[in-house]
Amino acid sequence: MRSYAGVLVGKLIFCAICLCPAPIALVVGFAAWRDGEDWAWIALLIGLVGSVLIVVVALRATRNEVPRISRGDLLRDTDVSYGDDTFVLWAPRSPAGSARARLARADVLEASLVRYSPEGEATFTTYGGDHAPDEFTPLIRLRLRVHGSEEAEDAEGSDAFEVTGECRVPSVCLSAVTAGRLAVLVEPAGPGADRKVVPLWPRSALLAGTRTCRVIDIEGRTTEVTGRPGRLLRQMRIFRSAGGVEMIGDTIDLRRLDADTAARCTALAERYRAHPEDRAPVTEPGEEARWIVDQLPGEPGAFGSVGRRWSRRGGVLVRARFLKMAATHTFQDHGPVLDTVLRVRPADGTPPFDAARRLTVPMDYLAVLHRTREVVLSVSPNGRWYTIDWARTNLLAGTTAAKVIAPDGQEFPLTGRPEVIWALMNLLASHALANPTPVLDLRKPRMNAVAGTSMDVVRPLSDPPYRVR
Repeated sequence: MRSYAGVLVGKLIFCAICLCPAPIALVVGFAAWRDGEDWAWIALLIGLVGSVLIVVVALRATRNEVPRISRGDLLRDTDVSYGDDTFVLWAPRSPAGSARARLARADVLEASLVRYSPEGEATFTTYGGDHAPDEFTPLIRLRLRVHGSEEAEDAEGSDAFEVTGECRVPSVCLSAVTAGRLAVLVEPAGPGADRKVVPLWPRSALLAGTRTCRVIDIEGRTTEVTGRPGRLLRQMRIFRSAGGVEMIGDTIDLRRLDADTAARCTALAERYRAHPEDRAPVTEPGEEARWIVDQLPGEPGAFGSVGRRWSRRGGVLVRARFLKMAATHTFQDHGPVLDTVLRVRPADGTPPFDAARRLTVPMDYLAVLHRTREVVLSVSPNGRWYTIDWARTNLLAGTTAAKVIAPDGQEFPLTGRPEVIWALMNLLASHALANPTPVLDLRKPRMNAVAGTSMDVVRPLSDPPYRVR
């Protein structure tokens, strides 16, 4: 990943070339002023304005390209509070479907990327209105097992069927495919025609556990329902029958609904209070058959590069957590540009702060949002700047399989062990050791200084793996 200074210098040179008449006018105006020409001030003014414009454009372009955060990005909207486990996702809306369509759950049995071929390269492409361009929306081939009607859901295999087809999946909802749980509309089949199945992507992200959800009942009590697909699906059906109540935030407040809908939701809550639903797994079985992460663009996961000067002057790594992502109309080839809110936990022990920042988020990371919303930040030695390190973030998130090779050649897979990976990242950074791959080979001579400590971290791998949330 290029440094902020390196990107800024490149942007300044590029802007100076594109706006070269401005500095030329400045030089000509200065020469004319020395010669006492009356028109010199015009050339000086043009050159000065153009030179300032070069700097402003270069700074804005650098800010867009380098995911750097500071306390100057503090969240201004203090009316909204976010819990540590909150994640709000604003995704493009899906078609409402006909009134006769049935809302059902579908399990993703297989998934593969058919096409994703934008032509924007590294540039930013912006579309007006609510247009969701196909070129920036991956086309995925899905094989689904659609569950039966509500009355038959508890009967194994009753009224269920399989369907295969291709559909466009919004980038921010890719994790629903990886998790394996979708909310779909099943249209009635016409004479001699197959049943049409239409995924509802924002609600699929909710059903998959990517979006968090809690319910406030009539008495003001809050219940966490994230990861309870049975209850969430029935809640969706109630809202759909009530005229399409949106489930777009992270909180459903029954006190704000009409009396009939609130009563039905209260009855549903009482049902699950009497018979609690177990939390669904983070991902459904058979994830390898729908693992599209390797086919999506993004930065390959790695233990990360380290600048010696940065390390020696006290640069550190910290973790932050996404609290909110909202889709915009701007895209880059490797991911959409999103309005985000992150909770940053400084390394000096000061209270965490929430920052609002528009960022390009890689698509391979978006495909594992149901697992984790954490990111790795590289902190400047003075503690003022926090730069998102997508290579380390993706390795921690599990988009790439991490592995350690011991001095004796024994291999230790680190899949599903983010805390071990995190400890090794910090160890390497503190010793100014770069390892720009997902494989940490301790047999290399330059790793001698950390080999012993690394093995102390890795050896307890007889314990079962755990997942980051």
